[in-house]
Amino acid sequence: MALSVGQTAPDFKLFNTEKQEVSLSSFKGKNVILHFFPLAFTGVCTTQLCTARDNMDVYTKLNAVVLGISVDSLFSLAEFKKQQHYNFDLLSDFNKEVIKNYGLVIENFAFGMQGVSKRAAFVLDKEGVVRYAEVTPTPGDLPNFTAIKEALESLN
Repeated sequence: MALSVGQTAPDFKLFNTEKQEVSLSSFKGKNVILHFFPLAFTGVCTTQLCTARDNMDVYTKLNAVVLGISVDSLFSLAEFKKQQHYNFDLLSDFNKEVIKNYGLVIENFAFGMQGVSKRAAFVLDKEGVVRYAEVTPTPGDLPNFTAIKEALESLN
């Protein structure tokens, strides 16, 4: 079952596209938006992350950082980030530990792929408590970016 509002988000350590280990706990004192997405280079995933990229000024003013997480390799994510000019970390959950801890595993995805992430967005407050949680009904649906912004505004 996915995380819900009021729960503390489980800490994690994942590698970003610069091959640096990033932990959720290192962002204590900042609001965090976690964008989980099934696969790099796909249409809806690109739209989700481009929307986050294009709202970065708003998020920065609201003392928030954005992290994108998928099961893609850090090498694939590096190319995806480069092509789309993402201005936030993309993290590789290649071993699927975080998506399991967050209750976001799609067992059987398209084309026989197993164990990719559901599309989801979480807003965490400065202490790591979930203040907004959305798991989209299908991988083809985008998260509600207006609700994400409103959740962040309520924290400041």
